[in-house]
Amino acid sequence: MDAIIYKICTREDWRQAEKRGRYDGSPADRADGYIHFSTASQVSETARRHFAGMSDLVLIHVDAGALGGALRWEPSRGGDLFPHLYAPLPLSAVRSKERFILGSAPSWLT
Repeated sequence: MDAIIYKICTREDWRQAEKRGRYDGSPADRADGYIHFSTASQVSETARRHFAGMSDLVLIHVDAGALGGALRWEPSRGGDLFPHLYAPLPLSAVRSKERFILGSAPSWLT
């Protein structure tokens, strides 16, 4: 599986995570009982489907190997396997973050 997985979230949600020292997920994540992540090839479609019309987003790069057994790869849209984290995201697993602008994903994602 991918060594780096990605989470799109609002800048404000990420600021709160940095204050707490962990990311507990978006309201949708908490309702589902796990934090939704995407692989590099899934980020653009995830953004289109779930973040349309939103601004002030960040893309969090996470070391999947640092998440241990709480990370599961489960089938979702079209049978693709998506990474789901059944625990808060520890900031120690975050490798980097960048501003994410819908419709202009970094070239390395395409």
